Amino acid sequence: MDDRHIPVLHSTALDVLHPEKGESVLDVTLGLGGHASAFLKAVGDGGHLYALDADERNLIDAKKVLGEAANISLFHTNFGQLDSLDIPKVDIVFADLGLSSPHIDEGDRGFTFREDAPLDMRFDRSSGISASDFLATASEDDIAYVLRQYGEVKQSRKMAVDITNTKPKTTHDLKQSVERVCGFRAKSVLPQVFQAIRIVVNDEIAALKHLLDVGPLLLKEGGRMGVISYHSLEDRPVKQMFKTLTTPEKDDLTGAISKEAPYELVTKKPIRPSEEEISNNPRARSALFRVIRRVSKP
Repeated sequence: MDDRHIPVLHSTALDVLHPEKGESVLDVTLGLGGHASAFLKAVGDGGHLYALDADERNLIDAKKVLGEAANISLFHTNFGQLDSLDIPKVDIVFADLGLSSPHIDEGDRGFTFREDAPLDMRFDRSSGISASDFLATASEDDIAYVLRQYGEVKQSRKMAVDITNTKPKTTHDLKQSVERVCGFRAKSVLPQVFQAIRIVVNDEIAALKHLLDVGPLLLKEGGRMGVISYHSLEDRPVKQMFKTLTTPEKDDLTGAISKEAPYELVTKKPIRPSEEEISNNPRARSALFRVIRRVSKP
């Protein structure tokens, strides 16, 4: 495993999802293979690992960690395309949302404002449009909406005007735009702006909705689905969908349960990283882990 890569909630995910020998696991956010390699070791030769990643470079690096055994199936795709893949029902579905380590550590991808690079931000650079192309063609209204909706940027309209006028092509171009509009507050606003644009470029909200619609249906009876999220735009839909899936139907007149829920909550409250983990891996500080179990057919 890459020395820089510390999987978030690594031991916790294993403890709660509890992969066993012979089970099958679907990791929809392979990254560098940190979680996946642990799952693979746990299920053994009799189990199977299915894993996907939108970033082809991640797949190449993860193969070095996982090897090329017969019980590994890797897919170059985003989990927003999950229903198009030929994957059988599995015992575990796992997602670690947000950026993978290389996106942050390798400045040439355009995800970080700490290094000057082309403003790309695509997880899959073989498809879609880059962040700079989006900002060059989107309307002022659209940019303002994205900044407000996905970054909670208070000065979204002023920033949209500046971006529309300057059409940033590099990360430092965008950084300078934020600094012009926000002044001394730019340092705290920059992560919000970069997050907002990254989310829209990769259509992350729609992809997450698709995962939450399809993922639970891929579970065998007794199967577990776990999702690690990092901000409210990710955690809110996870929380809402898991609540819906685990809430029994009730009779409108009597209030009695008319149909048991097909899933149950494993985590009554989201699991957060310990202070020790946050100290060792600051990227874990905002992580929330939620898990459900399938108890019957929906």
